[in-house]
Amino acid sequence: MDQSLSLGQVFLSEFLGTAILIILGGGVVANHLLGKTKGNGGGWVLITFGWGFAVFGGVYAAYKSGAHLNPAVTLGIAASGADKFGGSNVDINAGSIFTYLGGEFAGAIVGAIIVYLVYKQHFDATDDPGLKLAVFSTGPEIRNPLWNTLTEAVATFVLVFWVLIAGGSPSALGPLGVALIVVAIGMSLGGPTGYAINPARDLGPRIAHAFLPIKGKGSSDWGYAWVPVVGPIIGGVVAGLLANAMDWIPAL
Repeated sequence: MDQSLSLGQVFLSEFLGTAILIILGGGVVANHLLGKTKGNGGGWVLITFGWGFAVFGGVYAAYKSGAHLNPAVTLGIAASGADKFGGSNVDINAGSIFTYLGGEFAGAIVGAIIVYLVYKQHFDATDDPGLKLAVFSTGPEIRNPLWNTLTEAVATFVLVFWVLIAGGSPSALGPLGVALIVVAIGMSLGGPTGYAINPARDLGPRIAHAFLPIKGKGSSDWGYAWVPVVGPIIGGVVAGLLANAMDWIPAL
């Protein structure tokens, strides 16, 4: 795309793409966990492929802005030494970075609200507040902030480094490629923490969980909320710095 998008167009594109990501991704978790759904108990494979397809849909929806859908991707690209954000041809500066981040977080919150509305009766039919929170945000199987942060950083590094080098690969798989790498991350690295690998994906829906009138919802677990934000940011920035150092990043 030769013509640069306006920041308003960038915001709307990332908003819509991230909303679709959360609608489909949060929706598959709700279908698996909540009571009296058709997909109740569908399992981890359902979750990983559901999130992969959610990424596929979100990336297509936001292709005009480069389809970051993830602050770790935005910050990783910024750390890579690129002058412009690919796809949108927007200059990388503080204003454009915050525009991407704003669209991503706003879209995640709205997407989570829509998931709640779709599954409202099933939230009401579920007694366990932990299952209700799990529809919105991630949580560790063994709670240890240091190791949980490391897990999120490593998983996000894999995602962002792949995004940064994929455009220069012979195959250039695009949306399908990033969907498949998300499935692989979920199956391989998702066990300890639920693989947020995206600060907006976790914090946005967690905020929605906090203010939505969910029957018997319990705590939003704010004590853990920083881990799926800090870990992915570390992983994304390290991926950007490494891609820059290795000079593997394609021209954006």
